[in-house]
Amino acid sequence: MGYMNRASADEPRWLNDEEQRTWQAYLHATTLLDDHLDRQLQRDAGMPHIYYGLLVKLAAAPQRRLRMTELAMESKITRSRLSHAIARLEKNGWVRREECPSDKRGQFAVLTDAGYEVLRRTAPGHVTAVRQALFDRLTPEQQKSLGEIMEIIAEGLQPKEAGADLPWLR
Repeated sequence: MGYMNRASADEPRWLNDEEQRTWQAYLHATTLLDDHLDRQLQRDAGMPHIYYGLLVKLAAAPQRRLRMTELAMESKITRSRLSHAIARLEKNGWVRREECPSDKRGQFAVLTDAGYEVLRRTAPGHVTAVRQALFDRLTPEQQKSLGEIMEIIAEGLQPKEAGADLPWLR
């Protein structure tokens, strides 16, 4: 990879050996973590991690309801992916859609009592999986650093200008 380290005005700034190691470690860890959490939630609740995240966001919302566009934005997913996920959650009886009285095109996603119960039953196992996979492996200082690093990365990837190409706008 030595030839890739030479940079000119026309070439990308290739990753050095340490950056490449860090990048590969990040990819490896996040892929394994996503898989670990998905398997735990499939086993305990029959749902993928993304569905669990939607239920958590709805449970935290006033009256356990959010506009679909707001739920897509908070979940950082496309509107079509959200619509598919909500349809699956509706089939399970965990979420229902309601029309928005002030906007004929808008809809709310509402967490049902059954959905809240699934979340209540599943949360203890999920938090245990998260703790064992992530927090129990890090010192308090490493946890703080990781949080700060992730906030910096998220901030840089979320442009503020109107018309930005963000998942929930697609």
